[in-house]
Parts: sequence; C-alpha cells; structure tokens
Amino acid sequence: MKKKLRITFNAPVTLTFTGICLAALILNYITKGFTNDLLFSVYRSSMLNPFTYFRFIGHVFGHADFDHFIGNMMTLLIIAPLLEEKYGSANIILVILTTALSTGILSFILFPNIQLLGASGVVFAFILLSSITDVHEGEIPMTFILVAVLYLGQQILSGIFIDDNISNFGHFLGGTCGSIIGFKLNSRKGLTPPTDTTYYG
Repeated sequence: MKKKLRITFNAPVTLTFTGICLAALILNYITKGFTNDLLFSVYRSSMLNPFTYFRFIGHVFGHADFDHFIGNMMTLLIIAPLLEEKYGSANIILVILTTALSTGILSFILFPNIQLLGASGVVFAFILLSSITDVHEGEIPMTFILVAVLYLGQQILSGIFIDDNISNFGHFLGGTCGSIIGFKLNSRKGLTPPTDTTYYG
C-alpha cells in the first residue's frame, strides 16, 4: 500500500522567518511604507523611542519591494533548511538574532544617515555558515576560505568602488557572524548542536 504524500513543516524557523518577512512586505505595501519606517528598518532615532530598540532586530524582516524580498528569500530557502536540519532550530535563531542585532546596532551608531532594511545580512551569515562543515582544532576548511574570499571580498570591493543602495557593510557583518558561530558550532570545544529541530522562540 502506497503512503500518501503530505506537506511537512520541515524547517520551522526558516519558514516562520520567511512568513514574517512576507507579512512585513504586505504591510509595507498596504501602509505605503509606514510600517517599514516604524518597525522594519533601522536608522538613527531617539533612544527614548521604544520602537528604536525593536528596529535593531525588526530591520531584517523589512524589504523595500517584491524584487528585494524574492532576491533574499530564494537564497535563504535553499540554504537555511539544510542548516536548520544540521544545527537545530535554536542555533538558527541564534544566527538570525546575532546578525540582526550586530548589523542593527552598528548601523545605528556608524551610519546615522542610512536607513537599513532587509534579510541579506542573515542570508550572508547562512552562506558562510554553510561553507563550514566539520572543523577540527588547527584546521580551516578550504571551502570556507574560497567562499569568504569570493563573497566577502566582493562586498568589500563593491563598498569601496560602487555607489549603490546595497548594504555591503550588512553583508560583510552578516558573513562574519555566520563564520564565528559556524566555527563554534563545529569545533570540538564549541557548542553542542541540539537534536530538537522544532523549537522556535
């Protein structure tokens, strides 16, 4: 007797993150940009405003338009489910929060005239994390070196020579977060990946 095919919620954090980003995009269209300014982008604002602190994380959910959203989600949905299966949902949340907070706070401090939004920093964190498979003490995987040179090197060059609306700083910082967490997760003395892949906080 053949088993019936069923759709599984295989990567809860990845799918929930994608769903929040989609909801934020729809709200942005409905409110004509108001919700992106209020919740889903980070920029220099009063420290007395409670929304300032939410935006340190909320900016990774916001996207300027559908093309911006699709560009980030296509890569995220290819890479992140595999990482969530390997490292567990809790560690994927750790990567997202660490990347969001670091890019949000540093952008707030260093770039007062810039409004930052989008999940590309998180995507770059996952790209670098995916290049680190099994790290032993005193070893650096060649795949990691190549990915770091190609992806992060390109972001550095673009940031220096190309004037566009792409946050090369966010990409670089996201990749750095993914690299650091990846080495900790894969090292013998690092964190122990959980076996539960259904947790989402």
